[in-house]
Formats: sequence, C-alpha cells, structure tokens
Amino acid sequence: MPDDWTDDDREPVLILARRTPFTRKHGALASVTADGLLAPVLAAVVAESGIDPASIDDVIIGNAVGAGGNVARLAALRAGLPVTVPAQTIDRQCGSGLEAIVLACRLIAAGAGTAYLAGGVDSTSTAPLRAHRLTSRPGAPDFFDRVRFAPDTLGDPDMGVSADAVAERCGISRARQDAFALRSHERAVRATDAGEFAEEIIPLTTPAGITVAADQGARRTMSTSFLARFGPAFTANGTVTAGNSCADADGAVVVLVTNRTIAAELGAVRMLRFVDAVSVGTDPNYLGLAGGEAARLLLGRRGVSPPALDNVEFTEAFAAQALAALDVMEVPEERANRQGGAIAFGHPFGASGALLVLRLLHPAREGTLGGLSLAALSIAGGLGTAALWERIDEQRGTGTGTGADG
Repeated sequence: MPDDWTDDDREPVLILARRTPFTRKHGALASVTADGLLAPVLAAVVAESGIDPASIDDVIIGNAVGAGGNVARLAALRAGLPVTVPAQTIDRQCGSGLEAIVLACRLIAAGAGTAYLAGGVDSTSTAPLRAHRLTSRPGAPDFFDRVRFAPDTLGDPDMGVSADAVAERCGISRARQDAFALRSHERAVRATDAGEFAEEIIPLTTPAGITVAADQGARRTMSTSFLARFGPAFTANGTVTAGNSCADADGAVVVLVTNRTIAAELGAVRMLRFVDAVSVGTDPNYLGLAGGEAARLLLGRRGVSPPALDNVEFTEAFAAQALAALDVMEVPEERANRQGGAIAFGHPFGASGALLVLRLLHPAREGTLGGLSLAALSIAGGLGTAALWERIDEQRGTGTGTGADG
C-alpha cells in the first residue's frame, strides 16, 4: 500500500454501518435465521446511503457456524438487491466479519471495484446440528459440538481451556478478569442509556410478529460480588468463569466500503480510511494471544506507537485472553472497548469482527474520533487479525491521524 493515496478511486473508505440488535443465544431473535438477520441490514445500508444497488460490486459476508452454502447470496437476494450483484461468504471463524471488510478494502485499493457491502452474521440459535458420517456404520451420524482447528500433534484445546492457559502463562489474575468483565457491562449500559446505539441498530420483527430493537446482553445488576460467585468454567483450578467470558449470541453487521470519489458523490462528510491490516498464526494452545501479536506486527510495520491510537476495539471472547492480548499490544486495558465489548453484548462469531469496525466508524462519522484507531481479535486455531484505520474529513487530503501514512 502506498505511503500517500493519490488516486481517490483507489482509496478505501467506510462511510456507513448498521447492525441488528445483539441478542443471547435462544433469546429474543432465536427464531430468526442467519439470512433473516442479515437481509434487513443489507437493505438498510443501501437505502440509507443512497447508493445505486446495481453499482455494488460484491457482497462479502463472514459466517462461522452456518450450514454452508452461501448465506451472503441468499440474504442479498432476500434484501432485494439485483440478481446481477454477486455475493460470497467467507469463514475465518470469529475473525470473519473483520476479514470480510478488510478484503473489500483490498479490492478497492487494487482497483477491482468501487463499492462493496461487507460484514458478518451468525445465528447461534439456529445453527445446524453437526455430524460426521461414521465409517463403522456407513451413513450413521456422529454428532459433535465444534469443528477441529488444529491437529492433536499441535494441540487443539477448547476455547475456554486455552483462555485458562493464557491466564496462567501471562499472570492474568481472576480479580483482574472480573474487573474487566464488570467494566464491559457498565460501559455497555452507560452507552445504551446515552442513546449511542440508537442510530446503528436496525429493529427486526420475528416470525411471531415481535419487534426487537435493543441489545439483550448487558446486565445492569452486574457487580463484583456477583461475579465472585462463579466457579471455574473450563478447568478444575482455572480463573476463567462464565461471568468473565462472553456468551454466544445472534446478530449481523454490514458496512458500506467504497472509494473516496464515490463517498463524495454520496455526500459523506466524515469517513474511516483503511490504512493496513495483518493476519498472523500462533500456537493454537495459546490462541488468545494471536490478536495481540497481529496488532503488534501491524503497528510496528506502520511506525505507529500504541499511545498514538485514539481508539482500540478488541473482541472480548474471554477477559483473560483480551487482557493478555492488550498487554502484548502495550495498550492500557481502560483504553479499549469504550462502549463495552463481547462480554456484555455477546459473541455472534461471524459478526463480532465487523462490530469492532462499526464501533470505530460511528465516532469517526460523529467527529468524536480524533485520528488513528485499531480493530483486532484472536481467532480459533491460533490466528489473529488486526486492522488500522484513520478518520478523514470531507476536505480533500485531510487525514487526522499522526504516526501513520497520509
């Protein structure tokens, strides 16, 4: 990527993002399938942005626990997009939504297109049952709860077991984890009460005719004493509990990714400019550290010091791994996830990475995000992804960040 963008037609920017409410697994949106979550958000982004739907080059959606097929195409058609608009579904597990947005940005930068709808979706409530076909009894199902991410020769621990391993290895105490979880709920409740999510949420109506317009996860009554009641959830003497871990959730996020020229034509005043992104692989046994390693590599190669970041969003699958990764990044925990994170909102795997970007885009559009920002997360199998962004204003060439290109 060049040090300074000189071609507005190949400068990737984000100008609008919308999402569903995030609700608990088997909660308020339990009867809505993944395409049912995604389609209204796709339609809303197209309608609100004013973009000609026929001009969209592709719909790129991350999905982690679906039934296969192509939920992006199904939802795009259900949303009323022209049949001529293609769509693809990608899977990097809980990094899928962020990866979809980064891919769209890379395509803009390569000159391959001018406008993409990108994001992620998962309905953990309606996810299909999974089974292998038994070789001992041909055709008989062998049901399993999760797919494999690494061979036994390397180690493939469950996510919670790995979080406990990270906590032990990095010295992340139970008290610190619980305090982080409490702060996530408190921040989410405070932001909700302040109306900070009102514009971004697209209300959904369930098959039973019930309209769902608000997130379901954050607990107003969360307290240190309540969190202290939880015992170890994954290992006998572990510090990771149900209280300082995220819950599975249902939700969808869609972002309009375009170039600087189209953004100006659509009347965008402030936008989020894509700077760079990195994905890395690490030891699957300590997978929670991978997002921190990706961020450290990205910031290093762009010459950005952590204090130069105006905002940081990191997926809180578990407080233990989020804290360990933030330590690797040298980002104080209080500076991350200012509106709360997955511990409060829940974790619709394919959509969570896209939510990080929405969290950065909205304050950029409102003018409250000053300069550079970072979205990062750790992914099953020992993978990590991080993406760097910069707020820019409508006046040509006015990047607001310091310590990075542009």
